[in-house]
Amino acid sequence: MKTQESLIQALGRDKRIHVLRRTVQGAFALFCLFAGYRFYHFYLWASGQSETYVPRPPSVEAFLPISGLVNFKRLILTGTFDTIHPAALTIFMAALTLGLLMRKGFCGWICPVGFASNLAEAFSRKFKLLLTPPAWIDYPLLTLKYLLLFFFSYLILLKMDIAAIESFNQTMYNLVVDAKMLFFFLAPSTLSMWILIFLVAASFFLRNFWCRYLCPYGALLGILALVGPLTIHRREENCIDYKKCDRICPGSIKVSARKTVRTPECVGCGECVSACPASECLELHGPIRKKLPLLVLPLGVLTIFFLFYGWAVMTGHWYSEVPLEVFKKAYSIGIDKFGHP
Repeated sequence: MKTQESLIQALGRDKRIHVLRRTVQGAFALFCLFAGYRFYHFYLWASGQSETYVPRPPSVEAFLPISGLVNFKRLILTGTFDTIHPAALTIFMAALTLGLLMRKGFCGWICPVGFASNLAEAFSRKFKLLLTPPAWIDYPLLTLKYLLLFFFSYLILLKMDIAAIESFNQTMYNLVVDAKMLFFFLAPSTLSMWILIFLVAASFFLRNFWCRYLCPYGALLGILALVGPLTIHRREENCIDYKKCDRICPGSIKVSARKTVRTPECVGCGECVSACPASECLELHGPIRKKLPLLVLPLGVLTIFFLFYGWAVMTGHWYSEVPLEVFKKAYSIGIDKFGHP
């Protein structure tokens, strides 16, 4: 009877945290679509294809993590904040801070790609399309995102000196890279189209394909989370081996086989804790193994993220300082004229 009562309670908690996470993810995804829509109309105005001026939304720079990494190194070495894509650097620093303090909370609560992957997974579960790759395939695939992270880190952190960074920042390519990213989705090349089709299709058969196997951004945040203060702790004496935590985990972590979850695959969603049918089995722990309320995760993620946003707006590190005339000149030439330097 007690087990049945705890099951009912757990299902209620699971529904609440699940709905909360989907609501937060969905809100960020809708905002990204809205920002992309406004940026497209800014591009039309700047390129002379429309007479209606729409302000350039800085939030589109969230899709420029390479620019964020390049200028994060520049900031550390020179103390100079990027003025071309400052929002990209601000969001990159917010994501790094979240990785250190809130596990991969950026992936679990904010990232629109993660949200799309979760929706694809939900669809595939309903129609029983998901495949579980054997370990001898899964583990090598898991290394791909770390290889990509190493590749970008080598090129940027080791090979690019300050002179190279300054030279890159002043290129026309860097100026229009946000528009090039937009048209990667709106008007992809044949190769890009097939890559997108493959990634989308794979997401319906392999759980969170992009996030789990290919995202170097997530790999970086996962490494930072290894030394973070938050963990999921399992009380073995209270576990009933129901394994719902395993089934619900977006990172495909075998939570039921661990005493402490500190793996870089944990996205800090908290759904395993909420779904657990056993009383006082899975818990969110802070420093010195202090039990914390599960709402610490979403509240912490959103608070830190919006603190960075507020700081950037108040200090002038959110809006690009590039004059509108410069954007108009670059876009009128054509973004396809500027290749990677």
